[in-house]
Amino acid sequence: MLDFRLNVFYTVAKRLSFTKAAAELYVTQPAITKHIQELEHQFGTALFDRRGNQISLTAAGNLLLTHAETIMATYRQLEFDMNALKGKPAGALRVGASTTVAQYVIPPVLARFHEQSADVAISLLSGNTEQIEQRLLNNDIDLGLVEGRTHHSDIRYTSFVKDELVLICRADHPLADRDEITLDELRDVPIVLRERGSGSLEVIEHALRGVGLRLTDLTVEMQLGSTESIKSYLGSSRCMAFVSVFAVQHELQAGTLKILDVQNLSIQRDLYSIQLQGVSEGLADTFMRFARQHYKRG
Repeated sequence: MLDFRLNVFYTVAKRLSFTKAAAELYVTQPAITKHIQELEHQFGTALFDRRGNQISLTAAGNLLLTHAETIMATYRQLEFDMNALKGKPAGALRVGASTTVAQYVIPPVLARFHEQSADVAISLLSGNTEQIEQRLLNNDIDLGLVEGRTHHSDIRYTSFVKDELVLICRADHPLADRDEITLDELRDVPIVLRERGSGSLEVIEHALRGVGLRLTDLTVEMQLGSTESIKSYLGSSRCMAFVSVFAVQHELQAGTLKILDVQNLSIQRDLYSIQLQGVSEGLADTFMRFARQHYKRG
């Protein structure tokens, strides 16, 4: 039903590449060019500035993109509502998730949801919390799942599951036979942290302030871009790290990592679903109801 030319324009505008749009839509590049030219002829104005291999949106192109995003969101809602009348969720849902959520929290939910709603096509992008928020603001995704919240005025944040960040070390670490360390001992232990922009780092920093510590008070050996890289690093070092308890379930069961409590320090947080303010995506809401029920049952 959706005008394919509008879909072509939207894809080119978001990717700023005729080649990438052709690959994504499974058509030839000359076909992409033809559809864009037809739109430009219809509106009587150029939609893209072309300079060598680089393209950018003109003022008219930016205006059309704004309307195209509204039209495509309406179409997705229409598709959902029509299928809901038949009692069978269907459509496409674009989800973005921050790294920890994408790797450890949401995969089992996706698997269970797919069993019940096989006609829903879900795509999942990952990045840190800042990147996922920006993708939502750019209308690249319909729904975000993140570890932190920056209180962006255009974003609605809704808690969907509780998480705890725990201090972990190798099972043969010199302090591994302890159940708890003090805040003074924490200062001196080599620590590996996530990178700036990570929701996990933001939460750790906030919790430390609550007990009178700053990140600069810690002995930070390195900052790494993912929890998996941190766990791998710990396997070859005497460092410790704060990670989501969701991320170390297998290692705790296998006995390769151990949790150490820190006296007077508890790092708990909500994981959030995010949507644009004033926007209600039926399929996104259906998925989030399922996700919350999944973790209530768990």
